[in-house]
Parts: sequence; structure tokens; C-alpha cells
Amino acid sequence: MIKDRPSISTTDKPNDESSSRRTLLKGGIAALFSGIFSREVVAANATKESATKTSDVSIEIFSAAGKSEKVVTIPKVIKTDEQWSKQLSVQAFKVARRDGTERAFSGEYAKSHGDGLYRCICCANALFDSKTKFESGTGWPSFWQPISALNVSKSSDRSFGMQRDEISCALCDAHLGHVFNDGPKPTGLRYCMNSVSLNFVPRG
Repeated sequence: MIKDRPSISTTDKPNDESSSRRTLLKGGIAALFSGIFSREVVAANATKESATKTSDVSIEIFSAAGKSEKVVTIPKVIKTDEQWSKQLSVQAFKVARRDGTERAFSGEYAKSHGDGLYRCICCANALFDSKTKFESGTGWPSFWQPISALNVSKSSDRSFGMQRDEISCALCDAHLGHVFNDGPKPTGLRYCMNSVSLNFVPRG
């Protein structure tokens, strides 16, 4: 005669295992999100720190005669669109602050041959010396080099399905034009600029 065996509950152990698995899973997910959050915080702080560091820029100061005086590190010129629009003409705002382009042969300095400096229309940063200006036949004022490599910045421009190198004012980020590798000696470069982004000042 087989005696009845005491019944064994099959629910307690699995429940314990499920609970442990849930606990481990929750802990793992929490750790994962905690790690992601920490990385995001670090990245965000790094971005802020980088932005703070790049708020200052080194530029070369030139006299009215075009003579280099010194290199200074100063805060970038930053203004709101409203402030820029009050300071600039409609066309200058469209080109300098909205990356526009004036029509070929329409600019004031396309065929200018005056002796002096071309400064940024937005912040008066010295950009080009008339001694490096040449007739490119393109309809835009062209130079074979900037007055100082510090005073302009170059970035990639892929607009309109083209690959070009955009040139901006290093002090205020005003859009100036583009640079091409078809210029005269000694640099072989053509800095093709927009007249409305420039302000010509006769040599002092």
C-alpha cells in the first residue's frame, strides 16, 4: 500500500526565483540608465565648458595704416538678430547674418582699387588689406590672403549641393564669402567676398 506523500508546493520556489530575477533586472536597468544619465551629464557639462572656452577669441589688431599692433584675446561679439538688424542694412543683414550672397557685379567693392583696409561690417575687425586685392573677373571683391589668419575662420559649406570652404569673421561670425584654390601667386587662393559684409577704410 502506497502511503500518500505529503504534497509539495511548487509555487514558493519559482516565486522566489522570479522575484530575484525581477530585482536583478530592475537593478540592471537602473544601473544602465544611471550610467547613461551620468554620461549625458558629463557630455552636457563638457559642451558647456567648451562653449565657455570658445567664447573668447584671439585676433590681430591693425592700425589705420595697416600695421600689426598686437594680438589680443577678447570675448566674441554676440548680438541678437534684432540688434544686428538695427545696425545693418537689409542686404548686409541677409548676407552677413543669414549666409546670403549678393549678386555678382552688384557690390560696392567689386571693382574698387582704393588703398586701405577692409573691415568687418558688423564688428570692424580688420579682414583684408587692399594690397592683396586683385581682379578675379567673378564680380565679387577678391583677395589672395586675409590680413591675418587669426581674423578669419574657415568652415565647410555643403549648401546648394556644393562642397565649399566658407569664410567668416573670427570675432563676430559674420558670413563673408568663400575661398577657392584658383587665385594668383603667392598663395594660389581666391578669397571671394561679399561687398556688403565689408567696410572699406582708407589707409590712415
